Amino acid sequence: MASMMQSVFKSPLRAISCCCWLVTCCWLFIACGPSHSMQSDFSDSRLSSERTNFARIRSIPEISTYVHLFEWTWNDVAKECENVLGPAGVDAVQISPPQEHRLMQGSPWFQRYQPVSYKLDSRSGSRAEFIDMVRRCNAVGVGIISDAVINHMAQTLPYNQSEAGSAGSQYQRYSYPGLFSYVDFHHCGRYSDSVIRNYQDRWEVQNCELLGLADLNTGAESVRTTVANFLNEQIDMGVRGFRIDAAKHIAASDIGGIVGKLNKSPFVFQEVIDQGGEPITSREYIDNGSVTEFRVGLTIGNLFRRGNLSALETMGEGWGFLPPEKAVVFTDNHDNQRGHGGGGWVLTYRDGAIHALANMFLLAFNYGSVGLMSSYDFKDDSAGPPVTSTGETLPVYGDDGTTRCGKSGWVCEHRDTGVLALSKFRKAVGSAGVSDWWSSSQGGQIAFSRQDKGWFALNIEPKPASIRVSTSLPDGNYCDLVSSNDKPRGFGGGCKGQQVQVVKGYIEATIPALSAIAITAK
Repeated sequence: MASMMQSVFKSPLRAISCCCWLVTCCWLFIACGPSHSMQSDFSDSRLSSERTNFARIRSIPEISTYVHLFEWTWNDVAKECENVLGPAGVDAVQISPPQEHRLMQGSPWFQRYQPVSYKLDSRSGSRAEFIDMVRRCNAVGVGIISDAVINHMAQTLPYNQSEAGSAGSQYQRYSYPGLFSYVDFHHCGRYSDSVIRNYQDRWEVQNCELLGLADLNTGAESVRTTVANFLNEQIDMGVRGFRIDAAKHIAASDIGGIVGKLNKSPFVFQEVIDQGGEPITSREYIDNGSVTEFRVGLTIGNLFRRGNLSALETMGEGWGFLPPEKAVVFTDNHDNQRGHGGGGWVLTYRDGAIHALANMFLLAFNYGSVGLMSSYDFKDDSAGPPVTSTGETLPVYGDDGTTRCGKSGWVCEHRDTGVLALSKFRKAVGSAGVSDWWSSSQGGQIAFSRQDKGWFALNIEPKPASIRVSTSLPDGNYCDLVSSNDKPRGFGGGCKGQQVQVVKGYIEATIPALSAIAITAK
């Protein structure tokens, strides 16, 4: 046992992955059953002295759909907003953490999650490029969701040595000049290294160190103010929201104390991995904003792999999930597609058409805010993004304006034609509820209306399926968004794909193999 524990803690990411996998298996059996933070760029004076009641944060700007452009440079994000995401009706982009970060051997992706200072200078670009990205994306209606790493600061190995970050800032463990010092951190003292071992102990999870990273004392008012300054600087630049990384390791009241200091009312969603069996639950965090609902991705992965989608009709709060207005859902994210952070039976870009169909379903359904992953290919789960011969991030966009999507390591699965079409569908149907649910006897095909605003059908089988089903859409001729290559009727001179007719409240249509149909009211 001692040798096993020694081996586990030599690879802490894999240790967490193993624990999460066991919890995942148990949860899926229950849910689906066997059948179914400052070298600062700003001063404290920029923080408003006004203290707003926590209740106001419930009135947040709506983010219905966002794309996570994982490890993209700021220049590339700006171009993608202008060329693809804005026209597709995507509400926002989640970016990689923008602050100065640790430099590690091999340049793994997770060095971005080890803050050195709060300078906006990272592998993705400079402060000036960050500001330009925010401006350009906002100009085409796409907000920026900044990944906020506020639970901890970077580690050093060995612990007492000095290192330099991505912007050249010198730091040591518990000493980040001009930002935080020893007194600003938790020193739990439970183990010789203070690393979290027992996830059944709430105090330990929120006061000891995640993977040996210096754990900020977010209960201290001075720390909260420093963190809020960092976030407010970005809000003042036009950032629309924040993903709070590792939120489960921060007491919900501490996050509330930070969010209560923020200017305006940004969209906030908190990463809380809750698959049951632990004392800290996702519902504790809903008063602060939205919260990740990882169980949706696990459910989707399980049912789509089984090929029976009929149970999805009732997916939502009735299954013990978060309230729909508070849930952030996705098929996969940057952690669990690598087997970390609640990994399990999730679908990823490697699953091809099935992954695209799962994303299309989430966009067509009416549960939660939907996140779409945009990946780069990896063989090693620690690998950073594709790089140039000089070690810089390889741009997605070439000098001639063409992209490297689908080559040179960039996957860009968010660009799937059907997925982009369903983003427009989701924008068109708004908050309309699901009605007229239908599923085939084996569950390989499903169809439903979004009241009188739209209709969606999906076929997970490798052969076409002809169906006749009822719909709440008015009688008339409609143009399928999916087969129209995202050019519905009225754009470019008529329907470019399958036309769908509603007659006396019924639709007769053929769903192509491994594809979908989506139509919206005129």
